[in-house]
Amino acid sequence: MITARRQLFLEIVRIVVVVILALLLGFFITSLVSEEPVDAYTELLTGPFPRISLESGFQIRGLNRFGNWLEESITLILLGLSVSIAFRARQFSLGAEGQLFLGALATGFVGLLIQAPLVLHLGLGLLAAGIVGFIWGLIPGVLKAYLNADEIVSTLMLNVIAVQLYQFILFRYLRDPTYGYIATPFFPETALLPLIIPGTRVSIMLFVMIAAVVAVWFLMTRTPLGYEIKILGANRRFAEYGGINSKRVISLAMAVSGIFAGLAGAHLSMGLLRQLTLNLSPGIGFEGIVVALLARNNPKAVPVAGLFYAYLRTGAQIMERSSDVTREVVLIIQAIIILFVTAERILPLVQQWWQRRRSPDVLLDSAEAGAGGGQ
Repeated sequence: MITARRQLFLEIVRIVVVVILALLLGFFITSLVSEEPVDAYTELLTGPFPRISLESGFQIRGLNRFGNWLEESITLILLGLSVSIAFRARQFSLGAEGQLFLGALATGFVGLLIQAPLVLHLGLGLLAAGIVGFIWGLIPGVLKAYLNADEIVSTLMLNVIAVQLYQFILFRYLRDPTYGYIATPFFPETALLPLIIPGTRVSIMLFVMIAAVVAVWFLMTRTPLGYEIKILGANRRFAEYGGINSKRVISLAMAVSGIFAGLAGAHLSMGLLRQLTLNLSPGIGFEGIVVALLARNNPKAVPVAGLFYAYLRTGAQIMERSSDVTREVVLIIQAIIILFVTAERILPLVQQWWQRRRSPDVLLDSAEAGAGGGQ
C-alpha cells in the first residue's frame, strides 16, 4: 500500500512539474509572436472560467465559455473511455471516429422517424447509438481475432466507410432541401437532451457520462471480462495458457469500446447540434486517443484527463479569438503541453543527467575522503 501511494504521489508530482514546464515553454513561444503575451496567455489559462461582475449587481459573465468546456469534456471523456477499453486489451483501435458518426446517424433516424414521449424517445436514441457503436466495433474485433487483420488498418478503413455512409444517407435521404447547407431538420423536443445549466448546452448527458465512467470502472475491476481484458493486455500467451479465449475477449473488447464512441455521437447530435450536419465534428474521434493516453488507460483517470484536455481546447479557442496569436501557434502550444504530459521519460532523463553531472564530484569527494583517512 505504501509503495502504491508513493507511486501515485510521484506520478502527481511528475504531471505537475511537466505541466509547469510545458506552460513556461508555451509562454515563451507566445512572447515571440504576440505584442501582449501576458493577456494572450491569460486567456488560454483562465478563459473557460466564468467571470463574476458586481458593477450593476451580481452577474456571472462568460457562462457560455464554462459551458463549452463541460460540453467538450463530456464528448472527450466518452471517447477516452472507448479508446481505453481497446487499449487495455492491447488493441490499437482507431475506430472511434467512425463509431461516433454512425452513433449520431442512428440517433438521427430515431429522432426524425419515430414519435414517442420524451423519456422513451431519448432512451431509444441512446440505445440505438450504443448498439450501432457496438456492431461497428465488433467488426474489426472479429477481423483481428479470427483473421489476424491489423486492427489499425481495419479501423482506419472502417472510419472511411462509416463517414462516407453517414454523408451519403444524410445527403440522399435525411437532409432538408430548404436549408442553405446540408443538414437534417432540427430534432423534435422529445429527441433532444434536456439542458441542466441555463445559457449553455450542458445537458443530462453529463449524468450519462458519469454513469459510463462508473460502468467502465465496474467492468474492468469487478467482472470476469474486465479481468480477461487486463490479462490479455499484459500477456496474450499467458492469458491463453490460463484458459482465456483470447479471440472472444478481443472481439468483445473492441465491440464494447464502440458503445461509448456511439454515445459520444449521440451527445453531438441530440445535445449539441440538435440535428445532423455534413461534417458533424471531424477529427474529434481521434482526440479520444489523447485522452486515453493522458489517463494511462485508467477509467478512473479518464474524467480528469478529459477535463484537462477539454480545458486546453476551450482555452486555446478563446485565446485565438481574443488575442493576436494565430490558430497555428495556438495549436503548437496545445500540442507541446500534451507532448510534455504524455512523455513519461522526461523526469527520469533529467534525474539521470543530474546524477551523471554530480558523479565526478561525488567520486572526487570520496577519493579525497579516502586519502585523508589513509594519512
